[in-house]
Amino acid sequence: MSANKNLSISIIGAAGKMGFRALENLSKEAYTLYFCEKSPAGIEKIEARGFDVSPAEEVVPDSDVVVLAVPDKLIRPISADLVPLMKADTTCILLDPAAAYLGEVELRDDCSFVVSHPCHPALFSQQDSLEALKDHFGGTLARQDIVIALFQGKEEHFEIARKICIQMFGRVREAYRVTVEQMALLEPAAAEVIAGSAASVLREAKEELVRRGVPEPAAQSFMLGHIRIILAVLFGQTGFPVSDAAKIAFEIGKEYLVKPDWKRAFDTEELRKTVQRMIHPE
Repeated sequence: MSANKNLSISIIGAAGKMGFRALENLSKEAYTLYFCEKSPAGIEKIEARGFDVSPAEEVVPDSDVVVLAVPDKLIRPISADLVPLMKADTTCILLDPAAAYLGEVELRDDCSFVVSHPCHPALFSQQDSLEALKDHFGGTLARQDIVIALFQGKEEHFEIARKICIQMFGRVREAYRVTVEQMALLEPAAAEVIAGSAASVLREAKEELVRRGVPEPAAQSFMLGHIRIILAVLFGQTGFPVSDAAKIAFEIGKEYLVKPDWKRAFDTEELRKTVQRMIHPE
């Protein structure tokens, strides 16, 4: 697979949120694209955009790159069906580390497997316009970073996949290379288990203020404003430190909210349990 040839790319799950984003972004590039989708509503969505839908079984054997833009819980059965159909030296791109981290991806020694995921636009990052600041997901108007890992395969295939991922996620500033294990530490451990739960507590705190009589607009403005400045200070964006009184308040808050051993969420055994529960809740 050469970086200089007109690569053929199959997008599996092309009508999903990320699949359709990949469809729109990669269709601007000089690739031969195949869009694969099974749901009637998804097929209609793709055809309304002016593209044809192809059976995966027919186009995967002719593809240089296969993008699995499908839910994590479907990676095992879908990769089991499609990976054996891939020709030698095909690169398979996954858009989340969960299935790879659990070993649920069908692999081939003669193919390469790459995992990538968006960072989304960072707080306090500079954007090109006020409209871009409202692109919270990123990649449409706002610039963002991505992380990318070579799960298995050739370095040359990784470099080709890296270029495709940058195009696929749209308006990418940096592509940080990590391992699959490090990507799982980033998400779900840090981004969802820790940051997501903390954010949900902040939302509940605002709701409790309203329940206790604080006007909702005042509670919303006060909480969001203080969340912003506290994060700016703690993440080194302001040039001045947290006040001594605030430090005491933070420690008091930890007594209410934080277990002393909370960092075990990053331990391998706990992380594997978390990912397993997330993609196989049954």
